[in-house]
Amino acid sequence: MRLSLLLLLLLLPGLPPALGMEDDASFPHLGESSQPPPRACPPRCSCPRPDTVDCDGLDLRVFPDNITRAAQHLSLQNNQLQELPYNELSRLSGLRTLNLHNNLISSEGLPDEAFESLTQLQHIYVAHNKLSVAPQFLPRSLRVADLAANEVTEIFPLTFGEKPALRSVYLHNNQLSNAGLPPDAFRGSEAVATLSLSSNQLSYVPPSLPPSLERLHLQNNLISKVPRGALSRQTHLRELYLQHNQLTDSGLDATTFSKLHSLEYLDLSHNQLAEVPAGLPRTLAVLHLGRNRIRWVEAARLGGLRGLRYLLLQHNQLGATGLPAGALRPLRGLHTLHLYGNRLDRVPQALPRRLRALVLPHNRVATLGARDLASTPRLAELNLAYNCLASARVHLRAFRRLRALRSLDLAGNQLTQLPSGLPAGLHTLRLQRNQLRALEPEPLAGLHQLQELSLAHNRLRVGDIGPGTWHELQALQVLDLSHNELSFVPPDLPEALEELHLQGNRIGHVGPEAFLSTPRLRALFLRANRLHMTSIAPEAFLGLLHLRVVDTTGNPEPVLVRLPPTAPRRPRAAGP
Repeated sequence: MRLSLLLLLLLLPGLPPALGMEDDASFPHLGESSQPPPRACPPRCSCPRPDTVDCDGLDLRVFPDNITRAAQHLSLQNNQLQELPYNELSRLSGLRTLNLHNNLISSEGLPDEAFESLTQLQHIYVAHNKLSVAPQFLPRSLRVADLAANEVTEIFPLTFGEKPALRSVYLHNNQLSNAGLPPDAFRGSEAVATLSLSSNQLSYVPPSLPPSLERLHLQNNLISKVPRGALSRQTHLRELYLQHNQLTDSGLDATTFSKLHSLEYLDLSHNQLAEVPAGLPRTLAVLHLGRNRIRWVEAARLGGLRGLRYLLLQHNQLGATGLPAGALRPLRGLHTLHLYGNRLDRVPQALPRRLRALVLPHNRVATLGARDLASTPRLAELNLAYNCLASARVHLRAFRRLRALRSLDLAGNQLTQLPSGLPAGLHTLRLQRNQLRALEPEPLAGLHQLQELSLAHNRLRVGDIGPGTWHELQALQVLDLSHNELSFVPPDLPEALEELHLQGNRIGHVGPEAFLSTPRLRALFLRANRLHMTSIAPEAFLGLLHLRVVDTTGNPEPVLVRLPPTAPRRPRAAGP
């Protein structure tokens, strides 16, 4: 019948040539719809594209049984699946991404042949499940495998072996010991760049790791040694994380790291090292040795690290002789030196000239001489907080050469007066928790760029703040005078001030002219003073058009706060 109709159309005169020559597909077969059938999608799931099925977070307990065979990307994360049926998975031979993150899948619920038909699978995510052993076989096509946060005690030769395209393997937060890692675990997988084995139960660095590694995470294990040659083939390794282990000096030797010719980041913090390791690669940019038991730094151990940028030695046991003069001088590229929480009684001498940040809080530094900082003229950050510095032992010219200094932290010392000769380029000056009793304008003169000044937790009274003290602080935006002995708001505060902390003083009255000099004020903290309901003059805030926050909590009575008409109307005051 259909053939006859076509012949008739071709023979009819007067018809346009195209009519009758149209594609046969324009004639639906008997019983067929002219519209394509709707694409099947499992109930409650979404299928934004023909090759994508998204069933995230649906509380599913059973694997969906009507997933299209065309699916390439299937997400079933955040459900309650306990098993994967082989018959359903085997239908989905075109899968490239399978996301099973955060379910309840056990090894018993994962048949050995579960993935054998998924010959195109590239990404598999099975983290946060209940696996006790890894799958015995994963497809050769795999590129990324995430089995983190399970209970895995064992992997097999073909779990990750013979995968030429495999780039990333995540096995952190499992229960793997060295016995659970076969020596040929990565044989035939010569492209692995990232391997995470952190937070397991390894007692030594596994041998036969892929030579292609660029990032190796072994932190939070029980590692006490690195076997000789274990890291001899990883010449492409750039980042090595070994922190939070049990490494001692005897667990390393001069060859441990010597072959890592590309290593830039090495974290050995939170171990039991008493010395800086020998044989460190010249390529290192970051060396983290914090929270060990290092008592002495041998210059020869660091001499070749001329490209080192960050050296972290905080929370060790470095004492008066722990850093010999010039021990760090060869580190010509050093940017930051962290020595927090040691036993140093003075600033280390002959430091690298290009040093930009020196962090020395919580030591025992009691003296700052005229030339103690002379070797570091490029310092931008100096932190000497919580040491034993008294004003009489800080030389008048201690900071004279630090023309690039932007941040100076002297909090928690025993200073009774502001240091002299402060660098004119300072942006931040922290002097809280000292014993300051008076402020004079001379030490602050010339600090035209100072933006933040903290004087909290001292013994300052308004009468001991000399006239003109704030006059040259033209850029000051944050001033913290909290927890002193002020009885009223200090007069003539800097015009640029935006944030003023006066909490924890003895202020009992705020007069109408208290803030005339600070029209840009945005935040004012007056809590825990001696203010009563009518202690603040009605006109006190009239000129503060930018004021956003006024905190008067913790006073003896609720305080009435009247904001200027153009300021935002938000709750400002509260009772005790």
